[in-house]
Amino acid sequence: MIRDTIKAAQISAMKAGEKDRLAAVRLILAKVKDRDIELRTASQQPDDDALVVEVLQKMVKQRRESIALYEQGGRAELAAVEAAELAVIEEFLPAQMTEAETSAAIEAIKAELGASTVKDMGRVMATLKERHGPQLDMSKASGLVKAALA
Repeated sequence: MIRDTIKAAQISAMKAGEKDRLAAVRLILAKVKDRDIELRTASQQPDDDALVVEVLQKMVKQRRESIALYEQGGRAELAAVEAAELAVIEEFLPAQMTEAETSAAIEAIKAELGASTVKDMGRVMATLKERHGPQLDMSKASGLVKAALA
């Protein structure tokens, strides 16, 4: 389980005295805990690894946006801090599909569903997320699906 890996990374960062890494790992654990609390009243509990991956993907997206904004604002030191956190967060994500693999998966789903126009984008995206959700950046996949259906 990914959660156990993150907890083990916290302990090893404490023992090694890696303060920046420890801070990033604690931040991950705090976000996961927040999500757990959020879902206490939910009728259906998602799979634990799926929950953790969802939180990690959201954190990665936030870091990338922050890095872009800091670089636009000329704040390289803050962008470097965000990039360091991003590197730690990405360690715990499952291996991401390459653009070529994503395009191949989209073409397979497109053929399977008989999708041909942009009107079918919702069905293709839903199937893509269902099958490959943890391994994909859905915002990038969205652009690829739109291009494939255009």
